Amino acid sequence: MTGTEPAVQRIDTSKPHPARVYDWFLGGKDNYPVDEQLGRQITSLDPGAPRTARANRWFMQRATRMLVRESGIRQFLDVGTGIPTEPNLHQIAQSTAPDARVVYVDNDPIVLAHAAALLRGTPEGATEYLQADAREPLTILQQAARVLDFDRPIALSLIALLHFIPDEDGARELVDTLIDALAPGSCLVLSAMTADLEPEKVARGIAAYAAGGVTLVARSHAEVSSIFKGLEPMDPGIVSVSEWHPELAEGETPLGEGPVSLYGGVGFKV
Repeated sequence: MTGTEPAVQRIDTSKPHPARVYDWFLGGKDNYPVDEQLGRQITSLDPGAPRTARANRWFMQRATRMLVRESGIRQFLDVGTGIPTEPNLHQIAQSTAPDARVVYVDNDPIVLAHAAALLRGTPEGATEYLQADAREPLTILQQAARVLDFDRPIALSLIALLHFIPDEDGARELVDTLIDALAPGSCLVLSAMTADLEPEKVARGIAAYAAGGVTLVARSHAEVSSIFKGLEPMDPGIVSVSEWHPELAEGETPLGEGPVSLYGGVGFKV
């Protein structure tokens, strides 16, 4: 990791950014008025947008807890990290397994500027941040191998990433390349936007993001399930993230009634 000053200089605060809008949805402080403006515009079209962001965050936390406590996973590769709103993945993993090793990957100067917060892990384990593009999986694998042992199981975390990458830009290929490099016993943890549950609201949200210069892709249940092809799904399979092991909730506030338009799931490589 290089210093954060060049990254700060590259941050454009004149345009909204999805990572900062997401941070605003979560109640974070690492966003600017232009991000809040887009966030409020999206919320006016879809009042459930902040709720969806919280549900997605909680899915990541639940999945991490289960993998550490019940599956013995001690290595995590989190691609498309985003702004480190706490508690983040390494904090969840290392609170149970202090020796857990976590590599965060993002190519965003905003995330790089906050990378120091990502690196405060336990002395027994390892927490590292790599600046790399998700569309260059071979580069990610090469750099991550300096921290992670690819001969042992790794949880590949792709949380709310693929709806920013259409299939024509190589979404399926990047997932396949990363999974192919993992040892048996590894797993994919994935959440992705869908229009199956609330088609009109999701369409309005996609349009609002597009007006802010951000392209989103909604995928059907069949399309998300196909990403897990060849993997052994963990119960309950591919479901709305709010329905994935709610018994693992810790510190979550009630979401209220209604669907959450993100599918999530965990699949193991056998």
